Amino acid sequence: MLLKVGELARHTGLTVRTLHHYDAIGLLAPSARSEAGYRLYGTADIGRLHAIQALRQLGLPLAEIGGLLGAESGSLPAIIARQIASLDQQIAQATALRERLGLLERRLAEGGQPDTKDWLATLAQMTAYGRYFSPAEIKSLMANWNTVADQWPPLVADVAALMARGVPADALEVQPLAFRWMNLMGQWMDGSFDLITRWGEMYRREPGVRRADGPPTELLDYIGEAIGLRMAALLRHLRTDNFARLGRPPEEEWRRLASELAALQARGVPPGDEAVQAIALDWVRLFDAFTCHDPALAERLMRAMAAEPVLQAASVVGPEVRGYLLQAIAVLRQKDPKPAPPPLDPDVA
Repeated sequence: MLLKVGELARHTGLTVRTLHHYDAIGLLAPSARSEAGYRLYGTADIGRLHAIQALRQLGLPLAEIGGLLGAESGSLPAIIARQIASLDQQIAQATALRERLGLLERRLAEGGQPDTKDWLATLAQMTAYGRYFSPAEIKSLMANWNTVADQWPPLVADVAALMARGVPADALEVQPLAFRWMNLMGQWMDGSFDLITRWGEMYRREPGVRRADGPPTELLDYIGEAIGLRMAALLRHLRTDNFARLGRPPEEEWRRLASELAALQARGVPPGDEAVQAIALDWVRLFDAFTCHDPALAERLMRAMAAEPVLQAASVVGPEVRGYLLQAIAVLRQKDPKPAPPPLDPDVA
């Protein structure tokens, strides 16, 4: 089947003038002519036209397309493969753009109708986020933020208060706040140290992402030094991949149990008493869940807590109550020995 130039133009959406131009520069010559001299295009011509248009969509100028079509890389299968790859890339970019626009839409909806300054600030923030995080990661961070937002201002205020008092960052007094900071970041970032690292890099390098009420960089340096001491202590006993296996520390439950233990100890109740044993059992179960039911990981945490004063400084129990708890757990294990070791303390992550 042969098509006249007008018919080919209608089928392809090109103009007759464009097809005449392709013929004039030797890029697409018709394979036949009618008796009246009209251009006629066959199947091979249509395939070559597809290749030309595909290469044009890939950004190649007409001057280069002719030479490329004469090479092996210019064969129709190769060109189609390149076109598919290009379309896949465009789809991925369009999908990412759509997700970011959706995030932007929700963010702006939370604050009402923005003025020009707000628009520019929001767009700058989204651009900065895109340099460090995928759209899916941004979506997760924004969703998780709602669960931790209320906890950050009092924590930042507590850290600022220590700084104002001149407490050195390496003082043990700072460690409880370092512990809270690490746990809150872990909750926000789904326990991913990679996300935490990238967020820290973005916060320092991209002033536009910082909220007006966000922590200043000097405060981050201060708490960062304290966290560094804590991490160094942990890494003397754990591997970095161990952290990903840890669950979220149930701080409120542990503090409640610690308070109950302290009250029982003050009354002189022996560790083997039924009430003390019940608390010890709850403690072991919470710790077992926290360490993903991994006895080896639990053992590493036990050794870390026993050996590192930096970790002990953030403990929910003091030395006396810890000893009382350990005695109760020892009695518990005598009654029902388990392969999983008893925890010395939960506050090590």
